[in-house]
Amino acid sequence: MTGMLLIDKHENISSFWAVAQVRRILGQKKAGHTGTLDPMASGVLPVMLGGATKFCELLPTKDKAYRATMLLGVETDTLDITGSVLSQKYVGVSAKDVENVLPLFTGDIKQLPPMYSAIQKDGVRLYKLARQGVEIEREKRDVSIYSLSLVSFSEEKGEYVIDVSCSAGTYVRSLISDIGKKLGCGAVMTRLRRTKANGFSVDECITVSELEKLKDEGKSLDPLLIPVDRALSSYRGITVTDKQAVRFVNGGSLDIERLKQDIPEGVYRVYSRDKRFLGLGERKTGDEILSVKRLFIE
Repeated sequence: MTGMLLIDKHENISSFWAVAQVRRILGQKKAGHTGTLDPMASGVLPVMLGGATKFCELLPTKDKAYRATMLLGVETDTLDITGSVLSQKYVGVSAKDVENVLPLFTGDIKQLPPMYSAIQKDGVRLYKLARQGVEIEREKRDVSIYSLSLVSFSEEKGEYVIDVSCSAGTYVRSLISDIGKKLGCGAVMTRLRRTKANGFSVDECITVSELEKLKDEGKSLDPLLIPVDRALSSYRGITVTDKQAVRFVNGGSLDIERLKQDIPEGVYRVYSRDKRFLGLGERKTGDEILSVKRLFIE
């Protein structure tokens, strides 16, 4: 099987474990995920199968969307409910107060990455340093929060559910922590569900258990597979002649002038005249050729 499978990852399992289960169910040797989800998080986890695994790191990084639950009045070292409690405070906050604060975190903002993250410092993951009790200075990063809204709440419990649409690289845990600080009581994330990633929504996903049930029932899984070129659809597509297609699949670069198309610098999906996806080509700055970025081999 070759293509992308959209998995709705359950809570309390790692992305690696989810992919391992997909590999087992499908009897697939090659499988890899994109956009890792923390174990406590659920939602969209794109899994590449077969020849599609070669394109994992080339999937365009797109905006993401989440539904998160935050608990006011608590702060932990991990910024989520799994960490050690650092402080607990009285919450004299209403839903209206929360709604009034959210616009302050909408738009282009600066965000400090949490210590419990996969960011590397001198080749070491920050979460490894954090587990050793080491905290290092981090630089704030530019992120974009396109929309931030209150979905539901329980003032009595101090729990608030928010929808977040944001740029890649945004830490929702950090966002919630900052919201809590602005409210003067602190906050931690207690639940996270990714509802959109890589241009696909959670409505298009299937759980591992549902996948296994379909397999056991002998039903075709082909309709679930998304073709590689659709997964790469944000790259512009170009069509080449038969001779150019042969040259391309053999690793040869193509002369820009002979392509007779407007091809600015960038990455392109390359197709033969019979609409067969050949792979990705790239025109680099100053080059007059379209070189092979990655060939598609099923």
